[in-house]
Amino acid sequence: MSPPAKPLVYLVLGAAGSGRREVLADLIDGGFDEADRLAVLFAEGESTSDLDEKLPNLGLWTWENELIDGALPPGATHVFFVTHGRHNPVEQIEVFKAWLAGQGGELARVLCVVNCRLVEQNPPLLAWYEACIHFADVVLLTRREGVGNKWLSDFLAHFQGRFYPCLFEIVKANGRLKNPRLVLDPQARRMSHFLDDEQDWIVTGADGEVIDADEESETEGEEEVQAAPEEDPYLAKDAAGRRAKRIPDIAKYLEEK
Repeated sequence: MSPPAKPLVYLVLGAAGSGRREVLADLIDGGFDEADRLAVLFAEGESTSDLDEKLPNLGLWTWENELIDGALPPGATHVFFVTHGRHNPVEQIEVFKAWLAGQGGELARVLCVVNCRLVEQNPPLLAWYEACIHFADVVLLTRREGVGNKWLSDFLAHFQGRFYPCLFEIVKANGRLKNPRLVLDPQARRMSHFLDDEQDWIVTGADGEVIDADEESETEGEEEVQAAPEEDPYLAKDAAGRRAKRIPDIAKYLEEK
């Protein structure tokens, strides 16, 4: 298989301590060919682990002044970019898109690692994970030890009832996945279109009202219309300049480093 024209980048969301390293080690071990040149980028300041030795070409990026500072490793064909697990994921996703374009990379998929035990014990964090899963193609459920089956069923039903298109996969002990290549398949299955190359557009009339496709053809030439990319609900801001959809501060629910 020939290498991709651009480095394929997997954006990995999730809270610190969710088992992201274990998952990455399994994906790397069972999801690639020998010719693939892999690399992993973690946020500077997060705790280290003995598992770091299993992650090839491990590098760091920094989150400073709400911007990403770092570079894709030269020669890498596939890169895992792991967001800072103690900072707001939406803020990181917003600047990640421009950073990736500037680096000449191509988004493969967005993976979200869910610490089931953490969410079960802290129900307000459902809103935090809802934000992550809104942008995710694949949701990987970890840390299920001691978590009730009813809670897991209710958690999955919450998203399935809202017709989320992403895949939900159970992670076995030690980060093992049933089918790593299925997880890595670069096919978009996310709810959000913010990270897509082609954006959905919203057409509005002179009065600011949204015009649907049928109305657009009827009004063409009759009135002035404006078109703009659809705004993602998690990136929208209110009149005060704050996020319209707010999420909890994940750091308040995590143990100190």
